[in-house]
Amino acid sequence: MLTERQIQVLQVIIDEFIQTAQPIGSRAIAKKEDISFSPATIRNEMADLEESGFIEKTHTSSGRVPSEKGYRFYVDHLMSPFRLSNQDMSIIQKTFEREMIEFEKVVQKSARVLSDLTNYTSIILGPEVFETTLKQIQIISLSEHTAVAILVTSTGHVEHRYFNVPTIMHTSDLEKLVNILNDRLIGVPIIRLQQKMYGEVAQILQRYSSEFETTYSYLKEALLEKQPVKLYMGGKTNIMLQPEFHDIQKIQSLYSVMEKEDEMANLLRTSGKGIKVSIGQENELDAMQDCTLITATYSLSDEQLGTIALLGPTRMEYSRVVSILNVLSNRLTKKFNSWY
Repeated sequence: MLTERQIQVLQVIIDEFIQTAQPIGSRAIAKKEDISFSPATIRNEMADLEESGFIEKTHTSSGRVPSEKGYRFYVDHLMSPFRLSNQDMSIIQKTFEREMIEFEKVVQKSARVLSDLTNYTSIILGPEVFETTLKQIQIISLSEHTAVAILVTSTGHVEHRYFNVPTIMHTSDLEKLVNILNDRLIGVPIIRLQQKMYGEVAQILQRYSSEFETTYSYLKEALLEKQPVKLYMGGKTNIMLQPEFHDIQKIQSLYSVMEKEDEMANLLRTSGKGIKVSIGQENELDAMQDCTLITATYSLSDEQLGTIALLGPTRMEYSRVVSILNVLSNRLTKKFNSWY
């Protein structure tokens, strides 16, 4: 457990290092307004913090820098809410005031604004077929126990989804089912299929099918597969401007990971709801273990649509970044809910 004095010293070290990227020594800490104890006392506290793993000594200076453990303590216990400037809020507000009606344009603009405001690399994950609506459904029997559902979208995309047919379902039942689905789901955005299925379609099936549970479970298998995803990035070169990333090998490894969209998408997809901060070795991918990844989710109704994230050095302006991500994720959620 850290003492109040140790917490004060740790806070100064982290705040200073975030701003300057330079190690800080006891004399510099003693000159801070909020510090009322001597350099000798500060040195003792720094020694204890170093021994506990919250700060580290660099090879080039007698000063100290935060460790990953120190950053984690800062994020979990010391970080206070950050009030964004009027200029920052104005930039965000203008992004969403424009009459953009395409999902891709809104997300691309958000990614660009996020990277511009922070000077880090922004990554936004969202369903690729968000705007696509369902145009037609066909279900064709292939054998006694198998069938294929053919989904045609408003963009002309045709998808075949094979599924098992319950033994209690006859050809006439399939025809009736197709009529119900086309009546209730045509024109519905693909991203809304699950909500419609759980609501209107389920209620109708319950009235018309004596084997509702079985029929419904097979129907979900055919129609509610996970939707494809797409990554939108902004400021990929920003990472090169950080002093921590002057090492060419580090940059090459990081760029290589960012080019692997499936890996990045999976990383963001499994980040969980709300704000999540992954510092250094908390990141799964080796190339990102000198980085911090901060993620926030946006949603349509109660259904998570995607993730908005920032990738930068562990020496990140955590409080400001979290505030920006909160505002942007809330604005994305509000924008998408206003459409659908």
